[in-house]
Amino acid sequence: MSRFVRGAQAVMGQAAAFSKFALSNQVVLVNGNIGVVCRLPDGRLFSVIGFTIAGGKVVEMDILADPDRLSRLDLSAVER
Repeated sequence: MSRFVRGAQAVMGQAAAFSKFALSNQVVLVNGNIGVVCRLPDGRLFSVIGFTIAGGKVVEMDILADPDRLSRLDLSAVER
């Protein structure tokens, strides 16, 4: 299921909602761009976020959080 969130305030609201999960984050490359792998405190994968940056600003975030799709990713290059 895809969902679009537009606007700085709406994106910040979503980010604040997820901050309660106490995720650990690792900066990585996602499709050649800056990204983040997010894990739950027990080490399970929570999401992968890819950022698009233009003019020095984040203009798009693509978040993959579907457990089935996450399970098919090859993250061997960033395993702990």
